[in-house]
Amino acid sequence: MQEGLWHGASWLALGLALASGPAVAQTADAEVSELVVTAQRVEENIQQVPIAVSAFSSAALQRQSIETLQDIAIRTPGFSAGQVDPIQSNFAIRGIGSAFGISQNAGGDASVVVFVDGVYAGRGGTPDIDALNLERVEVLRGPQGTLFGKNTIGGLIQFVSKKPSADPSWRVEAQYGNYDRRSLNARGNIPLSDRAFLSLGGSIKLRDGYEFNETTGNHVNDQDLRSAALALRLLPSEDLDVTLAVDLTDQDQKGNPRDNICDATLRGGVHCVGINPDPRVVNAFTDGYLRRWLQTYRGEVNWQSPLGTVTSITAYRAATLNFRTVFFANPVNPPNQIESTETDHEKNKQFSQELRLAFGALDDRLTGQVGAYYLHEDNTRIEDLQQDFPAPAQTGIATYPQMVKGRSIALFGQASFAVTETVTATAGLRQTWERKRGRFIGRKVSGPGLPPPLAADYDVRGSESWSALTPRFALDWQATPDLLLYASATRGFKSGGFQGIAGSGPSQSTPYDPEFAWSYEGGVKSRWLDGRVRLNASVFKTDYKDLQVSQLVPLCCVVVGNAATAEIEGAEFEWVLQPVRGLQLDGSYAFLDAEFTSFANGATANFTGNALPRSPRHKVHLGLQYSADIQGWGALARVDYTNQAHMFFEASNIPTQKQEGYINVDARVSLTSPDKRWEVAVWGKNLTDELVATYVTAFAPYRQVLVPYAPPKTYGVTLIWKM
Repeated sequence: MQEGLWHGASWLALGLALASGPAVAQTADAEVSELVVTAQRVEENIQQVPIAVSAFSSAALQRQSIETLQDIAIRTPGFSAGQVDPIQSNFAIRGIGSAFGISQNAGGDASVVVFVDGVYAGRGGTPDIDALNLERVEVLRGPQGTLFGKNTIGGLIQFVSKKPSADPSWRVEAQYGNYDRRSLNARGNIPLSDRAFLSLGGSIKLRDGYEFNETTGNHVNDQDLRSAALALRLLPSEDLDVTLAVDLTDQDQKGNPRDNICDATLRGGVHCVGINPDPRVVNAFTDGYLRRWLQTYRGEVNWQSPLGTVTSITAYRAATLNFRTVFFANPVNPPNQIESTETDHEKNKQFSQELRLAFGALDDRLTGQVGAYYLHEDNTRIEDLQQDFPAPAQTGIATYPQMVKGRSIALFGQASFAVTETVTATAGLRQTWERKRGRFIGRKVSGPGLPPPLAADYDVRGSESWSALTPRFALDWQATPDLLLYASATRGFKSGGFQGIAGSGPSQSTPYDPEFAWSYEGGVKSRWLDGRVRLNASVFKTDYKDLQVSQLVPLCCVVVGNAATAEIEGAEFEWVLQPVRGLQLDGSYAFLDAEFTSFANGATANFTGNALPRSPRHKVHLGLQYSADIQGWGALARVDYTNQAHMFFEASNIPTQKQEGYINVDARVSLTSPDKRWEVAVWGKNLTDELVATYVTAFAPYRQVLVPYAPPKTYGVTLIWKM
């Protein structure tokens, strides 16, 4: 592990040396523009924030055809994203993430979370990025346990929307692509008076399926997604700013059956009968379905008080999910062939309230924030498992209703003191109190041959409370106006929880404990060559304890326990270079060495020394962008290239649950009219048509591997009108 850290440090030194090389002839207007981010809950230049953060402006989101968080992950160092299905994502940052068996059961949480305009998006996913009127997307890498706190042990993603303003505007975007993709997105900003502004928008996205189900004759993994948003901003006085907003998402489409990869050498290939080897062709007895209804209601108040800026964010979020997924399915059922179907229904209600004060004192030598946070969640999830064996007597159905109420309360504060004109010391602290209580039922509906093997039905209750103190310490030195050096130590925390579908009542009602991580980081943020080059880099080490590990026990269940500790080391680099007017070269590189240092307590196997799931050792992203004026028309071309090393989906690190290294290439070419009102673009994604797994389940007894895949090669044309 130490070798890996020194490897990252040497890359950091090399990057700085290259950045300070000979100057490039350049006009002044080729300077790299800077972004404002809210990584510390206040607006700051990204180059002056002592945190590893990647940011995508609204222009970058459009130029790179970014629609989903999977698109963001491809372009962000240290960030990987998987999907069990199109609405149940699993994120990992710097090797820290939660498996599906933890983050999606009613009593579990994710390790990397999303905040939408300051609102914790705990369950139900988020609207697609291109359906929102976003100012930017921020990815904060490493624990953020002081100012955000709620389960941000790995990091977080922030969606920051554009606020309604006094500038009237309209924007309509239409798109058509392969797989009969059709989408329409419209949004507008309307000043109602000099103190009241309204923004509104709506989006519809339709697409045929990426896969074909031979059994039913239908295309599956299609898309039917509709969203709407409305925001009202009021300025009652010079000191008061109020925003009321609502976001709605409705999704109703066919399911996402798995590609069934069988072993033809087992029992003469008995489990391969009827399976089409084409990974984009499935043989499920049913298509399944995926339905989602997501509502978010938010109120934000900012008051410029005599003590500083007081911010209140009040939100109610409701998510209804219904989906059916087929894992094993063949049109022919020879001896020992099985079919497995999961049907889930989930209703989640979430209320949150945050109140914080941003202050300045001693002529702003001392700045900081103090605040309080409250979250209440009410989650009901019913998981039905159906196993169909060749003999009717061996067919069975079980149901697992889970009703969990969760509460999180926190007090937090962080202050920065300017020790000198260039050196700043920061200290922060958050005290969190968590409680979860629930009722859990396991009931055999029919059939004797049903995993998990319920010795008896159960109806149990469980309750547990946890608390955590998560500090942060940092020191930064603004060596020159263009060079910031920083070092930090941060502790992260993720709440404990309960099993999702345990095989017995005692197991179900026994909680697992929280996770903790101490992360130590050193970094540099720099601008060179009169602002034509921006280079940011960081090296880090994380001590990760009490990992919540999810393990599949064949013909039984998913077992969750605090089974491991891990050590993570790495280095990350991000750069933007504009050598001449119109030309931009940007990219990133991440080196990650993440392994289990122990793996025994409560586990079904010992995987000490294995790599953490979803932690590729190397990842490179390169972007090439060129813009020019052609007879008054604005032309822009961009290509994005990503090369990611292999990674595993499970702690076992077995080859059947491994995603090999792959390359992703996206491209976009656009023309904008002289009056800036019209734009037409041609784009393509995954142009090399790589077959990339988003999740892998290996079923050892039958040597079958079940895989959903990321989208294949897609392309299309986009027309945009603005005024």
